[in-house]
Amino acid sequence: MTAGCPATALDSYQLLTSQHLITMDKINFIFFSIRGNSGLRPTCSSLGVETERRRRLNREEKSWGLEKGLKGEGRMEREIDRRIGAASAVMRTLHGSVVVKRELSRKAKLSIYQSIYVPALTYGHELWVMTERTRSRVQAAEMSFLRRVAGLSLRDRVRSSVIREELGVDPLLLRVERSQMRWLGHLVRMPPGRLPGEVFRARPTGRRPRGRPRTRWRDYVSRLAWERLGIPQEELAEVAGEREVWASLLRLLPPRPDPG
Repeated sequence: MTAGCPATALDSYQLLTSQHLITMDKINFIFFSIRGNSGLRPTCSSLGVETERRRRLNREEKSWGLEKGLKGEGRMEREIDRRIGAASAVMRTLHGSVVVKRELSRKAKLSIYQSIYVPALTYGHELWVMTERTRSRVQAAEMSFLRRVAGLSLRDRVRSSVIREELGVDPLLLRVERSQMRWLGHLVRMPPGRLPGEVFRARPTGRRPRGRPRTRWRDYVSRLAWERLGIPQEELAEVAGEREVWASLLRLLPPRPDPG
């Protein structure tokens, strides 16, 4: 066991990385790297993981992310469910040693939430095509962690917005939608010859399969910009092409109404 690392922290770290739920670079300080009321010093930041294994995992993660961007609508929904499952596994691993541990300060728990739990839940979210079902499930996964940090449960009947305000945390769905529309701006402004921009602007030819057409990411994010910013599709490229204007609009984007 690494000197200065509690057994529970080291075991949790090894379980998370061995199951590929998070990458090494996202856990530089891991678990107890923040001084808070816990009084623990940053002693677990180096756990001797071999460099080659880290590089291999990063290559796998990048290839998997590129493949994910080409999936269809039904597969995308399953991918979001998979990320929620990965976040649930992180929650189970961290529950006793971090989330409900009274010796850890709230600041330390929220730092772990931002650096480990949220990346596991939202990896690749810029390419998600979200429905009301997936929005509801992502919000439920978000609040599952935050309620425990606040020492509450569903039986306490405290609204999600109140819990976030108490903890000083922005809604996760707001972060997802900002990132998606920020990526849209990058694609619109991307010069000719760049592969992501060419794919975004491409118009496939030929006959489509029978049945309801799949929702393309371009259609989804255009509808999102109309619903959240009031920008019609025919004006979207012009507005998103102005970097400063687009960034200002995204900074002012309000959260969605809280359902509960």
